[in-house]
Amino acid sequence: MTTSLLVELHTEELPPKALKTLSEAFAQGIADGLRARKFLAADSEVITFGAPRRLAVRITHVAGRSADEPFRQKLLPVAIGLDKLGNATAALLKKLATLGRGEIDPGALTRESDGKQDVLFYEGTRPGETLVGALQAALDEALAKLPIPKVMSYQLADGATTVQFVRPAHRLVALHGHGVVPVRALGLEAGTKTFGHRFMAPGELAIHSAATYAEQMEREGKMIPSFAERRARIEALLAAAAAELNATPIAPDELLDEVTALTEWPVVYASGFEEEFLAVPAECLILTMQQNQKYFALRDRDGRLINRFLLVSHLETDDPSAIIDGNARVVRARLADAKFFYDQDRKEPLEARIPGLANVVYHNKLGSQLERVERIVGIAVQIAKEIGANPTHVERAARLAKADLRTLMVGEFPELQGIMGRYYALHDGEAPDVADAIEQHYRPRFAGDAPPATPVATCVALADKLETLVGLFGIGERPTGEKDPYALRRHALGVLRMLLEQRLPLELSKCIDFAAGGHESTGPQLAAARILSEQQTVKEAAKAEYAKKVGLSRGIVLGSPTLMVGRTIGLEVRTALAEFFFERLRGLLREQGCTANEVESVLALAPQRIDLVPQQLAAVRTFMQLPEAASLAAANKRIGNILKKSAAGGTESVDPALLFEPAERALFEAYEQLAPVAEQHYAAGEYEAGLTALAPLKAPVDAFFDDVMVNVEDEALRNNRLALLARLRATMNRVADLSLLAAG
Repeated sequence: MTTSLLVELHTEELPPKALKTLSEAFAQGIADGLRARKFLAADSEVITFGAPRRLAVRITHVAGRSADEPFRQKLLPVAIGLDKLGNATAALLKKLATLGRGEIDPGALTRESDGKQDVLFYEGTRPGETLVGALQAALDEALAKLPIPKVMSYQLADGATTVQFVRPAHRLVALHGHGVVPVRALGLEAGTKTFGHRFMAPGELAIHSAATYAEQMEREGKMIPSFAERRARIEALLAAAAAELNATPIAPDELLDEVTALTEWPVVYASGFEEEFLAVPAECLILTMQQNQKYFALRDRDGRLINRFLLVSHLETDDPSAIIDGNARVVRARLADAKFFYDQDRKEPLEARIPGLANVVYHNKLGSQLERVERIVGIAVQIAKEIGANPTHVERAARLAKADLRTLMVGEFPELQGIMGRYYALHDGEAPDVADAIEQHYRPRFAGDAPPATPVATCVALADKLETLVGLFGIGERPTGEKDPYALRRHALGVLRMLLEQRLPLELSKCIDFAAGGHESTGPQLAAARILSEQQTVKEAAKAEYAKKVGLSRGIVLGSPTLMVGRTIGLEVRTALAEFFFERLRGLLREQGCTANEVESVLALAPQRIDLVPQQLAAVRTFMQLPEAASLAAANKRIGNILKKSAAGGTESVDPALLFEPAERALFEAYEQLAPVAEQHYAAGEYEAGLTALAPLKAPVDAFFDDVMVNVEDEALRNNRLALLARLRATMNRVADLSLLAAG
């Protein structure tokens, strides 16, 4: 007989950011344990429950006992297990005893040949397991594997037993249908009693049956045990409340999940704050409300922030005025802090904050943020010259890019770095593209994020990411396995996306060289001297104090800095970083739908113009549609193998006078006719046409391999043929390594 099973663990308030993961792991762990022990049916459904004070699961069609199972146990060879009279030997009796089958008549054993000798087998039926034992094991396993962020230690009521769990547990419910399954966990014995809502349903609540658990908890316990149902209810209530205010809620998934994990019976109320706070940038207000109070800010139909917000409470009342007013008072204090930070920050221009970056450690082996800014400036200006961006604005944006790290607002909310820099730069009268670059130079911050929108911002963003990659690779801080504490994979993908999506005519090796040069040519003296020479508004006393901090000697004249050679970025670091970029590019192109062979054929040439890679891939796809493609790819692979085995390698020029065979003369003539056409297309960036132009080579190439022996004894003749093949392969592989497209 099968029926529903319920397991609920009632605890103190669970960590909200971990609740969803914990509840899913708890439910799946128990289900997996029972399934492995064959207690679940094929159509058993696993319903996960997760609330602020409980982890629970209901599983349908759970058997009360697993089915008996036939088994067959191999014992010993007949010659060892039985004596000449057919009686059991001591060895067989010992073997049966270890299996708990000491009383078995040897005559009941079966015999079977394994190809070499007759072997004794014991066949029987293993009785099924009870649900109590199976659930106890599954529960123990599930609790042991829970992804608990931080374990707590607490004592049970006896004052002597210490238990470790994510939060103290108070009740354990385990019901199979209407009956209790007597299991234990965390010092608790299973029963039927739990608790509902802390305030709206005080006192114990006895669960009637596993099947009616959710309905009973909602009706009598005034709580919705399903995480998904509570989240859906919150979203619906937010939408309805916002519609009454003719507004739209700002409801990121992370905030919705956290609020869902904080409430058992969600109710939405609207509150507000003084309009004067809207003078503070919207990002500050939104972040203050979301992070500190878990409120949902509101925008009007034009997308402007309004001085109203929605809060999710777990208390339903006919008169919510106390809740609404209380939250208004709390948010007022928070927003007042934000306004104070904003007003104070604007009293000092961003430029004046740059010297203070000397006190912000970037990395103990790479210096301060001030030194880093100098490196970024140099790299960004070189990139600007390459892509035609305004170098003056690029230099200014790069120099100011990290200045907001010294502001009160970013100190309180690090997530606003760059965003606040833009506001302060506009307040200081900086050019709009400089201000925009300060904000956008962190882009793309994650998968799907937009890249920088202007050339100035792109230059600073590239410089920022390249400086990070080269610097950290240079000191050995490279990603290993799944560990990437400095998000270098994300930085590399950001660089590649900018090069690809914005079609930037930049060579990858040149980008790495720019960044390496920045690390090799700047140091604390250079950074401090440059900054101080430009900061005419800084008082002399402040200059002296700052110079002392960064170790400037009195002999250095500001404005005429002496270079201090920094860390050398050697060939090994540059090569490793280039490989790191290409590995990220492989994954990026595969995600865009390219096949592994297509990607490898292009990247095998280590293309430096990343912006041209999509065109090369498109050309490869077009080429592979040609009827001649398979044959030419196979020939290319064969040529490559021949050249690899040849000591000469086909490095000499082709002498037409040594072309004796008709097939090799025909190939040379066809090549001489088609190669200039293919090269012309390649030089013009017409990669598809360049590869297509090689199609007529199929016939002469096939004839060459049918009729001509390459590795002949005559050295001059052999080298001439190798040279012809080398030239042919070089032309064929201008767009991609065609040998990698060959079948097999």
